[in-house]
Amino acid sequence: MSPEEHEQILYNEQHYQSFSERRFGLSTSKFLIACVFVLALFFYLGVLIFGNNSLSVLFQLEEYQSYLADDIESLKTQNAALQKQYFELKELDADTLPIKNGAKPNE
Repeated sequence: MSPEEHEQILYNEQHYQSFSERRFGLSTSKFLIACVFVLALFFYLGVLIFGNNSLSVLFQLEEYQSYLADDIESLKTQNAALQKQYFELKELDADTLPIKNGAKPNE
């Protein structure tokens, strides 16, 4: 076989090959399957990063949980101070208005 014939055979073989076979070495069906797989993978990663159950939502919820824990602690402190004030006022009222044998406080 002469070099010209060999080149002619290679040219004919390349001419009949599809774009995906020439560029990627894959048949058209395998190339389409690979493209669909890559697109599905990108879609899945997009949902993981930006969806309703995403990483950013997780970070926001953790930040909100920290805010609520701090708020709970400040409310507990306020509650303790108000309870102390309430009981102090209750003791003052009990000392100034003694009730004797069912008598009304105005008597």
